[in-house]
Amino acid sequence: MSAPKIAMVLAAGLGTRMRPLTDDRPKALVEVGGRVLIDHMLDRLVEAGVETAVVNVHAFADRLEAHLTARQARGLGPRIIISDERPQALETGGGIKHALPLLGDGPVWVANIDSVWIESGAPALDAVAAAWDPEAMDVCLLLASTAGSLGFHDTGDVFLSGDSVVRFKNPGETAPLVYVGVHICKPDITANGPEGPFSLLPLWKGLAADHRVHGVSPEGLWMHVGDPGARDLAEAKLK
Repeated sequence: MSAPKIAMVLAAGLGTRMRPLTDDRPKALVEVGGRVLIDHMLDRLVEAGVETAVVNVHAFADRLEAHLTARQARGLGPRIIISDERPQALETGGGIKHALPLLGDGPVWVANIDSVWIESGAPALDAVAAAWDPEAMDVCLLLASTAGSLGFHDTGDVFLSGDSVVRFKNPGETAPLVYVGVHICKPDITANGPEGPFSLLPLWKGLAADHRVHGVSPEGLWMHVGDPGARDLAEAKLK
């Protein structure tokens, strides 16, 4: 299957755990290894063939919009469309639902801005795109080994069967894989979600019960940049 050409970049979080680095800027503009977080992700998406990114904004929205405008003025892709959440941050599911009129009819990439990684081999997003099959799935998650990642849940998120079907862990279980913040999905899975903020996770768990959530786990070093200590650790690894 061909990779989506459009992405939803989730950049409207408050970044409270990243303070004091987010006292005067959105988390998306925290610098790691010489680039701000959102540029790390946008560059990855461009490499994967993304032509348009819908970016949601909330805290310090004007500053983030100015950065994205300057990025495009330098000739860097992708084309940016702003999904304005200034009145209220809508979380992952609510943010996608709010942006549905901007995302078109086909599958889209969805990406958080607080994951960076060092690949070992082929590009990780290519592995997600290669696995994507809209007949068999509604969501395809980029996953990583719990043991081989930094800053994610120590107890993991999911199990992966031999045919790439995802099972979310039950309370008390330790899972071998974590979700690292990028996936392909049919965005209309959010259409019947509640008004206002809501998370994708309950939607995923409902779809997983019908084996409609799949995943891939390519090799690499995966880092969640969730607080200043994690930022410093990621910078050291990137060097």
